[in-house]
Amino acid sequence: MGEPWAARGAEGAPARLPLVLTVLWAAAVVLELAYVMVLGPGPPPLGPLARALQLALAAYQLLNLLGNVGLFLRSDPSIRGVMLAGRGLGQGWAYCYQCQSQVPPRSGHCSACRVCILRRDHHCRLLGRCVGFRNYRPFLCLLLHAAGVLLHVSVLLSPALSALLQSHSALYTVALLLLPWLMLLTGKVSLAQFALAFVVDTCVAGALLCAAGLLFHGMLLLRGQTTWEWARGQHSYDLGTYHNLQAALGSRWALVWFWPFLASPLPGDGITFQKPADEGPVAS
Repeated sequence: MGEPWAARGAEGAPARLPLVLTVLWAAAVVLELAYVMVLGPGPPPLGPLARALQLALAAYQLLNLLGNVGLFLRSDPSIRGVMLAGRGLGQGWAYCYQCQSQVPPRSGHCSACRVCILRRDHHCRLLGRCVGFRNYRPFLCLLLHAAGVLLHVSVLLSPALSALLQSHSALYTVALLLLPWLMLLTGKVSLAQFALAFVVDTCVAGALLCAAGLLFHGMLLLRGQTTWEWARGQHSYDLGTYHNLQAALGSRWALVWFWPFLASPLPGDGITFQKPADEGPVAS
């Protein structure tokens, strides 16, 4: 019981299948975009300056997206390697029988990752990893830039989709946008037309999903809550908007949204959490 969890890392290896599926979908989007840009109608007509700004924006968005994905996957939010032995004496600590370890407040065991997560928020199915204390910042930034990238891809594919839809009836347009698989199986569209409609559909839906997730987690961020605490109506760690932002994003909380590699150390350690002045901190 007194041993740190560092020796049990192999059991906590997250499932890679969701990440593989996400990568395959991203590859399909990239291939479709390249096909339309090279062999299709191409990008929307723009002047030289506007085209240069669009390329710069695309490069910036892509760097932010890939940078935050890398940080999210590299940052281990679990209790692996964290010395917890002898520290479980404070209020809010619990014992995890799966991990055979004392765990601090706000931690939770993830059945998918098979390990306890510091300040556990939820398990991200698309990336196959839990969101916790160490990777909450890149997760939020990832939602922001993923929504931007998906909207940008939708705009770039819009001329090709518009040219396809203009030559057909309104009923055909609705069916292709809402039921592309049915249109393909019934032979109403070619494989290339199906791929275009499917990618645009998923990009728009993905952008809306990311935007909704960002709004929801932005609310939690400002309240100093995790998803688990929000579901149970707990507000024990709400330090006020400014301090909540610092606690989750670090001292440079206003700048981390613009560049993933900006240093912004978190003020805590994921084990001890400050509470409002009238309650006092959770001791370890």
